[in-house]
Amino acid sequence: MPNRTYYDVLGVKRDATQDEIKRAFRKLAAKYHPDAGGDEDKFKEVSEAYNTLSEPDKRKQYDQMLMFGGGAPGSGFGGGRGYSTNVDVDWSQIFNNVRSGEGAFGGFDFSSIFGGGAGQRSSRGEDLNVSIEIPFEDAFNGTTRRVTYRIPSTGETQTITVKIPAGAVDGGKLRHRGYGEYGQNGGERGDLVITTRVLDGPVFRRDGADVRMDLPISIYEAALGASIEVPTPKGKKVRLKVPAGTQDGKTFRFRDEGAPDVRRKGSNGALYITIRVVVPTRLSSEERAGLSELQQKDTRSYREGVS
Repeated sequence: MPNRTYYDVLGVKRDATQDEIKRAFRKLAAKYHPDAGGDEDKFKEVSEAYNTLSEPDKRKQYDQMLMFGGGAPGSGFGGGRGYSTNVDVDWSQIFNNVRSGEGAFGGFDFSSIFGGGAGQRSSRGEDLNVSIEIPFEDAFNGTTRRVTYRIPSTGETQTITVKIPAGAVDGGKLRHRGYGEYGQNGGERGDLVITTRVLDGPVFRRDGADVRMDLPISIYEAALGASIEVPTPKGKKVRLKVPAGTQDGKTFRFRDEGAPDVRRKGSNGALYITIRVVVPTRLSSEERAGLSELQQKDTRSYREGVS
């Protein structure tokens, strides 16, 4: 198994409590103890894992080692950087220690594999960045999402519940302190920075706190004017008065009908409605005749100034 750790050996999570570690060890020790006909190699492995993770100082040093890619069971904790990869471990002595109650490592000095780790400076872990896609309605009204991400140094996955505020914007940042990469030599963890990507809805689209939509109208409504009931993202209706002679692309503004403004508590953006004049692609013979008659009577110049 790639990136296998002592936590994997005991079948516990990296943030497991001491009681959870103890219960896991007792269950596996009973299963693999040689006196009960179990697998001696697996018992050694389980004992090695427990004696490291059950002691806070050893566990802390082991977690630091995992940050550098080391700590594989039975490897002498090698494979990382900044410490020796040639730790001499006498397995027969370890097993005798376990049976005698002295612990798998007896008086083994973990600091020897860190190159004098006590003198190393601690450093904060790096921030981790993830992006999540949010449907229009969820970003408008607010929601919660479960986000699963990977810790690069250990390969473990973590899941947190993220609160998406009402009015979340495309490209917005949500910072969760202490959920990023692990620090080195006891340093604090970095942050998890979540970037929200707000998707367009079938009718509405976001522009910061403002909401935009296109409103199709007929050539008759554009020419003669109309009063049209229009939906808003809040679920209610507003009435738009389209003046006679309205051109394609004309935009109307409704104040406070947009999304909650996350930068200004208690305020909302606007709803912008852009007119899209729809020209029929098929005409009946009667419609064609009527339009042709109107065209012949129309003496306006529509391309004045265009050569």
